[in-house]
Amino acid sequence: QVQLVESGGGLVQPGGSLRLSCAASGSIFSINAMGWYRQAPGKQRELVATIIRGGSTNYADSVKGRFTISRDNAKGTVYLQMNSSKPEDTAVYYCYVQVRGRPYWGQGTQVTVSS
Repeated sequence: QVQLVESGGGLVQPGGSLRLSCAASGSIFSINAMGWYRQAPGKQRELVATIIRGGSTNYADSVKGRFTISRDNAKGTVYLQMNSSKPEDTAVYYCYVQVRGRPYWGQGTQVTVSS
């Protein structure tokens, strides 16, 4: 079992930066993939970025060059550094981890990009 607690969401101006964190507890040393998804009002949940245990990353085209995902395996924590934010980045951001093939989701944190 894994529990996830997200933090760092809020309001940011266009062009600004925000850092999301997601701390896992429980079987953190069995975590393989970690990542972030987001869901905007009226839209489906979509992938933002993922990172596997060895450090390889994958990003949605819409965030490449602006967002950076990283993780601390010892702490069971995944981060999302959001730079050059755009209004279209506004969404609820969900943390995701995979343990032995089973997905776990965080409760979601709201990110609003607006002036």
